[in-house]
Amino acid sequence: MEAGIVGLPNVGKSTLFNALTLSKAAASENYPFCTIEPNEGIVSVPDPRLEKITQYITPKKVIPATLKLVDIAGIVKGASEGEGLGNKFLSHIRQVDAIMQVVRCFEDEDVIHVSGNVDPLADIETIEFELMLADIETVQTAQSKAERTARSGDKDAKVLVEVLAKCLTHLEAEKPLRQLELNEQEEKAIKSYGMLTAKPIMYVANVAEDDLEGKSPLVGKVREYAEKVGASVVSVCAKIESEIAELDAGDRQEMLEAVGLAEPALNVLARQAYETLGLDSYFTAGEQEVRAWTIKRGFTAPQAAGVIHTDFERGFIRVEVYTLDDLVEHETEVAIKQNGKMRVEGKTYVVQDGDICHFLFNV
Repeated sequence: MEAGIVGLPNVGKSTLFNALTLSKAAASENYPFCTIEPNEGIVSVPDPRLEKITQYITPKKVIPATLKLVDIAGIVKGASEGEGLGNKFLSHIRQVDAIMQVVRCFEDEDVIHVSGNVDPLADIETIEFELMLADIETVQTAQSKAERTARSGDKDAKVLVEVLAKCLTHLEAEKPLRQLELNEQEEKAIKSYGMLTAKPIMYVANVAEDDLEGKSPLVGKVREYAEKVGASVVSVCAKIESEIAELDAGDRQEMLEAVGLAEPALNVLARQAYETLGLDSYFTAGEQEVRAWTIKRGFTAPQAAGVIHTDFERGFIRVEVYTLDDLVEHETEVAIKQNGKMRVEGKTYVVQDGDICHFLFNV
């Protein structure tokens, strides 16, 4: 699963990406198209539960969950019609699972805003509008082909024609497809088109160094908008976070304390991106490693086992499950079993976020 970092030029996308991935993606503050090909990076998802588990089970190594991030070049007004690098950017967005939109919520005369003034809501609306225009074009192109196939009596094509019409009506009312309720059959019918506005979205308010808590009126506008559309907002000062990311552990903690942060805002951002993607973590714990495994929310035990290895899913027998609370209370897996807290679950069990699992399989 991967999230695409999008935004207008000069909002701090590449600075944020560099801080998140500790990479050095090409960036030039006043050149809008410095990132042409999307940069990709893997970021760890901080999870205090891992550290808690290791207080009771001492492993040789600890492996957190990870998230793939894609830094996509700045979108400009008219991108759906080829402005800037246009459709190339849109195609990159089509390939990700969720959108992380960076919006500028700080004033800086040295960093020119592409539209001439800082207005985060206008930035949000510009990108949303371009994505909707692109989706309208996708739907209209798909409609003619689906209608021809439906006339031959193809049942799937008939369903597709109906759902495409529903999507077009919704888009023409200037509403993103993530706000359109579709049943499972309808979602399956249009899944292959990679509709841009159907992707879950979160907003990253890039704030000034004196507004780390995101209390400025600009951030307030973003929060109000996000609440209205059911999205989340994380405030980040990309400039400070990039400086923190380059420090070693001791200096990093010292700088965090100096600026009044309990942890890097990037930790909060990574966890929220994980949530936006609809992901959960379960854990495996033993002497070799304590590890967080990433699953889609709602995965059954065999599906969760398959994340470790396809053989685990194919030959799934059962899973032994306990919780971190059980471990804290009883301190060892032996004691957990002796006290009847080690559950044995079968193929229909839906793995819960935070479960500690031992899978039994046979192939």
